[in-house]
Amino acid sequence: QVQLVESGGGLVQAGGSLRLSCAASPSIPSMKSMGWYRQAPGKQREWVAEFTGFGNTNYADSVKGRFTISKDNAKNTMYLQMNSLKPEDTAVYYCHERVRGYWGQGTQVTVSS
Repeated sequence: QVQLVESGGGLVQAGGSLRLSCAASPSIPSMKSMGWYRQAPGKQREWVAEFTGFGNTNYADSVKGRFTISKDNAKNTMYLQMNSLKPEDTAVYYCHERVRGYWGQGTQVTVSS
């Protein structure tokens, strides 16, 4: 069983930045099956960004150009750098491992206008 633990959420003003972290234990080889999702109040969980099996990255249109997914295999940690945050980015952010279906517990991001 893999445990995913997110951190780095918080309250930020519109236009600000946050960096989320997702630590995997035990390690996930190359973390190439990892991604980020988010769920806003009253809405369904939606995909945000992911690593593909070929080492590339994909982003939802709503975050493209503002968010960057990255990883440090040595630290078993994935990151989501979020810049130019908007109030509509307010949500609980989850990391996800898609092959086995693991989810983290989520971290709250709140963007004030």
